[in-house]
Amino acid sequence: MEFKDYLSIVQIIISLTLILIVLAQARGEGGFGTRASSIVRTRRGVEKTLFQLTIILVAIFLFISAVSVRAGL
Repeated sequence: MEFKDYLSIVQIIISLTLILIVLAQARGEGGFGTRASSIVRTRRGVEKTLFQLTIILVAIFLFISAVSVRAGL
């Protein structure tokens, strides 16, 4: 396997993980992520961890995408 093959595999794994995390966040919100009230609340516990993990994984995904473009995929 070449370097670009490993990058592709890592991108697939990160994208599937991102999909699962986003779905878990939407499920935690209630009905399709909509709220009836306009009360703003802070993220705590698992919700905060999932939110931060989403940001980190997106940054890693973008970095790997840029590297794969430079590698000539």
